[in-house]
Amino acid sequence: MSEVFPSIAYQLGIGGFGGFFVGYVFKKVIKIAIIIGILVFALIFFAYGDVINVNYSELIESISGYAGTAWQFLTPLLSNLPFVGSFILGLMLGLRVG
Repeated sequence: MSEVFPSIAYQLGIGGFGGFFVGYVFKKVIKIAIIIGILVFALIFFAYGDVINVNYSELIESISGYAGTAWQFLTPLLSNLPFVGSFILGLMLGLRVG
């Protein structure tokens, strides 16, 4: 029991701190994400109006590659549930404080 508690406390502490940091940074970066979203919307609008041409097969292939990379990142996180739980709590706290 004495060997398990420090490991769990370590995971909870690191997860909570990491979640707080990610939440705080996410809240600060949201303005940049909104600007990028507006630019993407403008590109989609121009592509729909035939002002620019979009290679949709290349776009889908690129998005699929990013999705595979994201899944490889999420798989180890899901295997450590105490870390993920404290990460989510820290994330919510960081979003609220930031």
